[in-house]
Amino acid sequence: MMFDKLKAWKDEGYFGFYGAGWNDNQKMFEENKAALWIGSSGSFGGLQKTAQMPFSATFLPYWGSIKGAGTSSFIGGAALFAMSGKSDEENKCVADFFQFLTSPEVQKFYHQATGYVAITKAAYELAKAEGYYKEKPAAEIGIKQLMLPAGEWSKGYRLGFYPQIPEIMEREYGRIFSGEVSVKDAFDTIEKEGNELLARFAKTAG
Repeated sequence: MMFDKLKAWKDEGYFGFYGAGWNDNQKMFEENKAALWIGSSGSFGGLQKTAQMPFSATFLPYWGSIKGAGTSSFIGGAALFAMSGKSDEENKCVADFFQFLTSPEVQKFYHQATGYVAITKAAYELAKAEGYYKEKPAAEIGIKQLMLPAGEWSKGYRLGFYPQIPEIMEREYGRIFSGEVSVKDAFDTIEKEGNELLARFAKTAG
């Protein structure tokens, strides 16, 4: 239903899809060619320097007609891993580095410089105590979104071939908006090719 709406809005000139790259759609917003853009809180720091007009942020929109909608979103981002089999000296070095990265001061700095959500409550409280969110309320939206009550499908996901499946999705989204395929046919293709990858993953990771 959502993509039927998006396609109709695109045909009517209300919605634009400019690609699946990180900046493809953000660029139109930065250049004052789009009134609304949905993206990562991690773009907030850069947008403060590049946007050509004043802007703010709000919670992710949702369809009120869908039962259970309006819950928290789940967090994205990257991760750091410490591998086993290292010397005590190397393990201590890694532990010290992780402690540095997660310290309230460093997390607050990174959060304020980029817009990414701080990974500790201590860093959030430190930024709040300094009056950062009174000065820049948009910087707190991602945090408040994550603090909403969780839903059945808002706890994250485990997905084999995770990098490859979004490539299929993005390819089909482009075909939808260019008018090559119907929404139903595109989603049938996504399901078919995605399931084929998951079947391969199950054989190798079972």
